[in-house]
Amino acid sequence: MDIEDGTPRQSRLKDFYANPWTQIILISAICFCCPGMYNALGGLGGSGQVDPTVAANATVALLSATAATALFIVGPLFSWVGPRICFLLGGWTYALYSGSLLHFNHNGNGAFVIASGAILGVGASMLWVVQGAIMTTYVEESQKGRAIAVFWIIFNLGGGVGSLASFGLNFHSKSGTVSDSTYIALMVLMLVGWVLGIFICSPSRIKLAQLHAAVETEKHSLKETLKRSVQTVCTWRVVCMLPLFFCANVFYSYQQNDVNGMTFNIRSRSLNGALYWIAQMAGGLLIGILLDLPFLARPARAKLGWVVLFVTGMAIWGGGFAFQKWQDRRMAAGFKQDIDYMQGSIATGPMFLYIFYGAYDALWQGFAYWLIGTESNSTARAAVLVGAYKTFQATGGAMAWRINALHVSPMTQLAMNWGLSMGALLIVLPTVWTVTQTTVLDGTDLDERAEKEIEE
Repeated sequence: MDIEDGTPRQSRLKDFYANPWTQIILISAICFCCPGMYNALGGLGGSGQVDPTVAANATVALLSATAATALFIVGPLFSWVGPRICFLLGGWTYALYSGSLLHFNHNGNGAFVIASGAILGVGASMLWVVQGAIMTTYVEESQKGRAIAVFWIIFNLGGGVGSLASFGLNFHSKSGTVSDSTYIALMVLMLVGWVLGIFICSPSRIKLAQLHAAVETEKHSLKETLKRSVQTVCTWRVVCMLPLFFCANVFYSYQQNDVNGMTFNIRSRSLNGALYWIAQMAGGLLIGILLDLPFLARPARAKLGWVVLFVTGMAIWGGGFAFQKWQDRRMAAGFKQDIDYMQGSIATGPMFLYIFYGAYDALWQGFAYWLIGTESNSTARAAVLVGAYKTFQATGGAMAWRINALHVSPMTQLAMNWGLSMGALLIVLPTVWTVTQTTVLDGTDLDERAEKEIEE
């Protein structure tokens, strides 16, 4: 949607539309409706089904499709068609997936759910590349932490509201599956988010000096675009970040299907899902504030973020280890999906653990996005970096969901999550240690900017 110069009222509307924070809030609202509602489904454990295997396999298909497309297909597509068209091409797939679960409730067609998951994987890669490029380049360097915080709060409000709505709809349910009305309501909200995509603004219209100084989203030949993508991902700083990206969704399958899905009844799973996403909001706010502290230089903020992730990670995963030993004993005694949130003495500990898991996910992903933002102010290059993030994030997630679908023991999954997370933090240390005070144009950007000026 382009708003041309005209009357003073139109000019004010144009300024509002092209304001960086308007676009941050818009993409946050879109993610509230689309992946936020998807997260509400996932937070129920097995997407609200008694047997989580179909949902786990659909998630493997989703993440595999995302891994295959985010870096070398969606990144170049973003450069050719811009953020608005890129999103509109993929945003509708969230509603398709919710509809497939509604269909499964009546017909038991698992193949349709898995196929919809694969289609959603392609659509999700389009949404997340657009979202990441906007969030990491549309605001000033000194405000990127706040942009991440605002996005994470609004986005996870979607998961929280969706889970609370499901909690109300399923309050008196004794079954292990959610009602049809849950899937229908989430599907409608997902379609609303897709329609909001018509208001996404191209980077050339954003009123931000650093964005205009960087290389704008331009059309390149396929060969040149792929070359730039490979060059960007193969720098040593980005290579050190890849394990951090890989681990970003590794723990979802264990937390949602084993901790929440196998421990609590359906209404308590809905409530826990809401608390999980609300905790994500708190975690996103915390990491956003820490990474924008005005009295610390950017290199110091990078180190502070790393320390917070390492210390809280060791504490939370340690608590998870104690829980899993307790849960293994319960499962051996035949207790499954039986704990209700009203059973305070037995429910409080596991519920708080699940809340802390949610907060830690936000800390992790917020820090990863902020590191991406320190690499470039170019929207096109940020799209490649976010594409790399989503490719490796999806690869790790697909691996974890497949392990979950194969019914690997929960204790083994916890050990894998804990070890991979701490290992990734150690590997990313060289990148964290060399974060600079400000981001300058890299060599490729300078060459292209010079070519642009000569042509003009």
